[in-house]
Amino acid sequence: MALDSKAPYMKDDAPVDMELDSDLADPEEGNAQDRRDMTRMGKTQELKRNFRFLSIFGFTMILMQSWEAIFGVGVLGLTNGGTAGYIWMYLVSWIGFLFVNVSMAEMASMAPTTGGQYHWVSEFAPRQYQKFLSYIMGWMCVLAWQTFVASTCYIAGTQIQGLLVLNYASYEPHPWHGTLLAIALAAFGVFFNIILARKLPLVEAGLLSIHVLGFIAILVTLWVLAPRSPASEVFTTFNDGGGWGSLGLSTMIGINAGIIPLLGADAAVHMSEELQDASRSLPRSMIATTLLNGALGWTMLITYCSTLGNLAEILDSPTGIPFIAMFFNTTRTAGGATAMSVLIIVMTVAGLLTQGATASRQLWAFSRDKGMPFSRWFAYVYPRLNLPVNSIITTLIFTILLSLIAIGSPVAFNTLTSLGTTAILSSYMCSIGCVLWRRLTHKPLLPSKFSLGRWGLLVNVVSMLFLVLAFVFSFFPPSPNPTPDLMNWNILIWGASVVGSLVYYAVRARKQYVGPVEYVRKLD
Repeated sequence: MALDSKAPYMKDDAPVDMELDSDLADPEEGNAQDRRDMTRMGKTQELKRNFRFLSIFGFTMILMQSWEAIFGVGVLGLTNGGTAGYIWMYLVSWIGFLFVNVSMAEMASMAPTTGGQYHWVSEFAPRQYQKFLSYIMGWMCVLAWQTFVASTCYIAGTQIQGLLVLNYASYEPHPWHGTLLAIALAAFGVFFNIILARKLPLVEAGLLSIHVLGFIAILVTLWVLAPRSPASEVFTTFNDGGGWGSLGLSTMIGINAGIIPLLGADAAVHMSEELQDASRSLPRSMIATTLLNGALGWTMLITYCSTLGNLAEILDSPTGIPFIAMFFNTTRTAGGATAMSVLIIVMTVAGLLTQGATASRQLWAFSRDKGMPFSRWFAYVYPRLNLPVNSIITTLIFTILLSLIAIGSPVAFNTLTSLGTTAILSSYMCSIGCVLWRRLTHKPLLPSKFSLGRWGLLVNVVSMLFLVLAFVFSFFPPSPNPTPDLMNWNILIWGASVVGSLVYYAVRARKQYVGPVEYVRKLD
């Protein structure tokens, strides 16, 4: 159904088929509202709805894992911005993502589908741009989540290498070691997401406990054992380590360190066709995740900046992983540093499981709508497993291919995986921008369990302002005169991805991709 001012919309009291309201239906196929939503969107229930609110909340919390990510991207924020810049830019990012994720939560309640952003664009964009914009956003989301998986696998692999260096003086790390570890972790993720997929909701609830308890354990250890810098210094010391000649510009470039730990609340949306009472549970999960993970991340960031010690010393550590060196300086023992580091690595691997599930569902959904080459193969759901196994395996293959690049050039690998941030920000901007356009032009929106009401316009405008800011600064290099190995090639990779998708669209996709809006059931 094209969403123009004359299009029919389902009202809360609209008549539906008797089987949609039946309480005798299989709970794994969702409740009556889930079936109404699937019918309105023209989708068939192919996956089992094994998730409920607590498990999807755990799923999104583990995937975002804000406080753990602070240790991984901290150097970026400290170089451009210093401790004060990092702390305040994180706060700005947290507030910005609250507006962004509330905006997406409303769309998720309107259209709770695995397709997520590209589906929303198809329903909410101006009629003449629906097909084209939806297709581009579908590609952006697929590429974003696939590169997120590859990046997380490699990060976890190099973190394991750092622990080996810490505990075994004879170990000499090589890039191919990290690649093999990344491939092994990716294979584990695929095994889990196929063989143990039904256990994923239960596992996520358990991992949520580790996420919270691990936060407490590391926080207390750092405050008790690590040397502390004065608060007046931590909250007021800015740094232009990149050499931009302006503390303000350098601090703004460091905003990327605040953005990365807060990405991913939309992961719940891409599991929505496996979630019971999705139109109600999705917005609750997305907003709660942003609030809680954001608070944990900011608390840990303040602790991190207060107990960091000598930055140059931990950067020169033979482990190659700054937070491992920081933990060693805190505990003064390899065993203590290992115990603290293992918590981070375990949660990184846990995030890999959720990212792998999200990436495969996004690929499956876009293929179901005929947006990918070989769409029929990617969209196939194995009846006995009720899983898109082909899409899950493809995620492994994609990770292997990207990881092999790291053997020859870790810089090239990092450049490719940085595509994920800009691609996902693009999808946020486009989908929220379409809803904002509908509000500005007074066109109707779908009814939903969660509605922003009269605050919708303000929330959408603030979201767009923040996203544009984040998107622009995601392309800046760490310094004004970077060497090739330090250059931010993100603009090139993102641009090439857009051009590549446009070429495929012109050659083939425009003839077979019609966009989800064409499958929406029109109710007279």
